[in-house]
Formats: sequence, C-alpha cells, structure tokens
Amino acid sequence: MRCPFCDADKESLKVIDSRGCDGGKAIRRRRQCRSCSKRFTTYERIEQNLRLTVVKSDGRRQPWQRDKILAGLERACFKRPVPETELLRICDEVEEEVFKTHDREVPSQTIGRLVTERLRRLDQVAYVRFASVYKRFKTVEELVDEARSVIDARRFEDPDQGRLFIDPASAPSDDGGE
Repeated sequence: MRCPFCDADKESLKVIDSRGCDGGKAIRRRRQCRSCSKRFTTYERIEQNLRLTVVKSDGRRQPWQRDKILAGLERACFKRPVPETELLRICDEVEEEVFKTHDREVPSQTIGRLVTERLRRLDQVAYVRFASVYKRFKTVEELVDEARSVIDARRFEDPDQGRLFIDPASAPSDDGGE
C-alpha cells in the first residue's frame, strides 16, 4: 500500500485507528503518512472465494468487480451533494443481493437495475445520469421521458411520509364540531 497523496511506501504509513464496519465484514483503518502528514481511510475485506462472473449484454463474461459499480456511481454523482458513504452503502447492498441471488453468473442488466433502483431514491439527477448509460437512450426524447417519469413519481410521494409527530395546532380536532 502507498500513500494516495505523496506515493510514499507502506513503511511511511501508520495506522491511527481501526474498527470493524459493514456488520463485521470489513475493517476500516484510518492511516496517516509520516512523509506528508496527510490522513486517509482504507478498508480491508475478506476476499470472496466464490468468484461471480458478470455476463455483459454482448455475451462477454467478466469477473465481478465491485469497483466498477462504485466508479459508475461516482460518475453519476459528480458534483452532486451525495456523500461517499451513501455510494458505498449502495455498492454493499447491490453486492450483497447479487451474491445472495446468483451462484456463478449474473447478467449486467440485473446489476444495473439494482443500482438504478437505489440511486433513484437517493438523487434524481444522478439517477437520470446513470440511467442514460444503463438504459442506452437512443434519442433525446427517451431521456426527457425518463426525466418526466422521475418528476411525476415525485408528485405522488406523500410529503408527510416519515413524520413521527404531527403539530397539535395543525391536527384536526376531535370535538366533533361542537
């Protein structure tokens, strides 16, 4: 491992904090470079012995690569107010679902569908960006239609959903109009 800032080798790095994360499936280590004094975070995960193969739409097969999902999410969320922790959460959820439901091969369309489902709830602009690549829009009209569907879906959302308490002043009275 090397410092991502100054490229110092591993002897120049010190671990300043370690803790479990992802439900005990990984270790998060906070490190500091002795050369440039900058800090960064690394994650250690158990390597999956079962290798999953992704079947692309043209029939090619590639080994599962979690980093490809994260890179696609980062591109979609470029200059959007989306914390990296949310992107990592989506990667974890997609990876967990794929490994639970597929033994050896998974179609790339399945992965794209799982990512878009989660991204749509997180950030609408990032969703449209990601969907434009995943769904391969051929015309601007297709892109506009997808954006309209996102806007229409937002109109049907319940604005009070998730509110635990209702302001007593705005609540309907139970006095029966007397």
